[in-house]
Parts: sequence; C-alpha cells; structure tokens
Amino acid sequence: QVQLVESGGALVQAGGSLRLSCAASGGTFRTYIMGWFRQSPGREREFVAVISGTGNTYYADSMKGRFTISGDNAKNTVYLQMNNLKPEDTAVYYCAARRGEILYTGPGIYDYWGQGTQVTVSS
Repeated sequence: QVQLVESGGALVQAGGSLRLSCAASGGTFRTYIMGWFRQSPGREREFVAVISGTGNTYYADSMKGRFTISGDNAKNTVYLQMNNLKPEDTAVYYCAARRGEILYTGPGIYDYWGQGTQVTVSS
C-alpha cells in the first residue's frame, strides 16, 4: 500500500520561503509521477506542480518562477521549494502519486494522497 507523508508546512511572512517534503513508501517511485496540489477553504483543489521518476517537471502558470519541485529517488522523497510566498499561497498542500510517466495536472487522476500540510502566509 502506497503511503505519502507531507511535512514542512508552517506560518511564514510574505516574501519568505518554505520547503515542503513528501516521503513516500510502499512503491517503486521511479515509476510514478508525484504531484503537489493545494486547497484553501471554499476553493477546489488546485494543481501546483508535478515531477516524473525521470525528473521531468511541469508547473501551474502562477507558480512558475517561485516554486520548484524536485525529487530524490534514493530517499523516495519529493520536495516543493516555495519562494517569495504571498498571502494567497495560504492553503493545505497535498502530495499525490500515480503510476506512470505522463505529467497529469487533474487531481482526480491521482491514486494516492497524503494527509496534507498547512502553509499560512501572513501579510
């Protein structure tokens, strides 16, 4: 059974940075895509970024230049480096996984989800 555990969420001031981590177990993650999504109250879950086991990446337009997704296959861990954070980045951030290489952005496509980690950006 695949399990995903996010960490790294915190309260940070606008303009600050955070690095989220997603530790995965129960699968050969070189053969998975790993995505980051976020959800704030009253809004739908929103795609942030995705990475394949071979290191290909894709970002939501609004995240390009501020967020960077990376992975360490040896540690089965995916990271999301977030810089120049804004109050509108406040949300619960989720890690998700799906077997394959295609970089999907729709949350309904993913098979496995973590419990989420809260990021709060104060103005």
